[in-house]
Amino acid sequence: MKTPNPRIIELGVNEWEDILQRAKAVLNEKDYQIVEAVVQSYAYVTDLLEDKRTTIDRLRKLLFGSGSEKTCDVIGQTQAAPPSTVQPGAEPLEQAEPPQEETTQAPGHGRNGADDYSGAERIAVPHGLLSSGDICPDCEKGKVYQLASPGVLVRIVGQAPVQAKVYELEKFRCNLCGKVFTADTPEGVGSEKYDATAGSMIALLKYGSGLPFNRLEGLQGTLGIPLPASTQWDIVNAVAGTVEPVYEELIRQAAQGQVLHNDDTTVKILEFMGKRARKEVPADFGESPDTVGGHAVADHRTENPSHDDSPRCEQSEGPVANHKAKRRGMFTSGIVSTSEGRRIALFFSGRKHAGENLTDVLAHRAADLAPPIQMCDALSRNVPAAFKTLLGNCLAHGRRQFVDVADRFPEECRHVLESLADVYKNDALARERNLSPEARLVFHQAESGPVMKKLQAWCIRQLEDRLVEPNSGLGQAISYLIRHWEKLTLFLRQPGAPLDNNIVERALKKAILHRKNSLFYKTMNGAHVGDVFMSLIYTCQFCTADPFDYLTELQTHAEALSSNPQQWMPWNYRETIQNTAADPSLIPRQPTPQ
Repeated sequence: MKTPNPRIIELGVNEWEDILQRAKAVLNEKDYQIVEAVVQSYAYVTDLLEDKRTTIDRLRKLLFGSGSEKTCDVIGQTQAAPPSTVQPGAEPLEQAEPPQEETTQAPGHGRNGADDYSGAERIAVPHGLLSSGDICPDCEKGKVYQLASPGVLVRIVGQAPVQAKVYELEKFRCNLCGKVFTADTPEGVGSEKYDATAGSMIALLKYGSGLPFNRLEGLQGTLGIPLPASTQWDIVNAVAGTVEPVYEELIRQAAQGQVLHNDDTTVKILEFMGKRARKEVPADFGESPDTVGGHAVADHRTENPSHDDSPRCEQSEGPVANHKAKRRGMFTSGIVSTSEGRRIALFFSGRKHAGENLTDVLAHRAADLAPPIQMCDALSRNVPAAFKTLLGNCLAHGRRQFVDVADRFPEECRHVLESLADVYKNDALARERNLSPEARLVFHQAESGPVMKKLQAWCIRQLEDRLVEPNSGLGQAISYLIRHWEKLTLFLRQPGAPLDNNIVERALKKAILHRKNSLFYKTMNGAHVGDVFMSLIYTCQFCTADPFDYLTELQTHAEALSSNPQQWMPWNYRETIQNTAADPSLIPRQPTPQ
């Protein structure tokens, strides 16, 4: 039986909604949800097919995810053939097989050693039968002595993420007066039902690992330790209020950074959706969706067609100059500040773009500091309107456009990708040699400068000599490089300027992981709580601090951190605890209210 060719039906949004409403009247809830999901998927794929920039390969990546973008995976390995030494007309000699490189496998075969378990409890086990100086029980002549390195046995046990202990306090009643005598609570056990460690673990699972409240509720229930989702929210909401001064201090210190990376990804906040969206939008967000701070914003799909996780501005039906249009998009902005090897991650969710959130951060910057280096993609909405920065654009975004068309233009893309690979190798060498920003700049100017100069000349020649169709995928990728060349090559002129924006792209995976699992925030307050915990957790990962221990100590020393938050950063809180333990008078006290 021959399958008929598929027919595309063009229907408006209102027509689709009418059809769904009629289907809802005759279908049960489960079947209706399936039909609704199919219709939404059909509309999404249809929109992609109508976009002239969508290729089959790009459509596959959008639907099923992209694979590796390594140069060797995109264009394959290139091996230059050795010069021929055979004389014309002579019999070719049999070539010997190239010698096989001997590979030595590292000891342990990838297993984690005992030293890798830094968070494990260490238990010293005495021998029981021997001690230093005893006679050897084997030869009965020599004396034994203790070795410096003990034998180790690693034992891993499972347990519930949040555990519970039930203290049964013994009680007595007088048979004459009726008075009840209850045993004292054990030392170290507080009167609060939920310990500080419970709030730390729930926050780590939710905002660090993307485990929704309802899933943790189900897991805890099956393990016999009930933990309702509503209770989890009450706990983390209270903890967020406790650690808020540290979050504000992170913002202040991030504003003093030498390099600031920023970018956006989408987020759903139910408070701004559906019937709730009919409420008046605050004045801060009253600009047109196509303008930020009075500056025109380029179409995201044109400037950055391959950044699938970044938001797309919703276009208004009226002209771009319609400033009365309300912004409907919702975004989570990621900002990573680096200074003297220290990194701070910040997250902001709401209606503001990355450039507006960066403006709010830079408002805390000291006036005597020079303008910072800013690294972002080429969207103008990422640029702060009120503050001057040394703007650099992400070289990885420009490279990715050649990756997307490598299957259609293999030789041209090979030339570009291999040239950029040389630049990244030079940057890796600079990191291995631990070069200072100034020395790194000199190294790049000497090694990467000629490579980039040749690449620029090649790009210009491709368009001027009509070697490439300007409207093709390759032509647009080349035009992108030429148009943003100055910002893409900031690392050749400014000490400390990075090559790309990958550091904040990785940070935004925290928000993307939460979005994939929990789908949305209910209110703006819930989004803010998520931003606080993601900022603290990811900053801890940057400075190799234990986020669980950090969040727990912040709750334990809530009074001290509220008055002196700069002493409770992820990189110095342990030192603060040691100092206050040695001299309790150093603990700041809150002033007594009058």
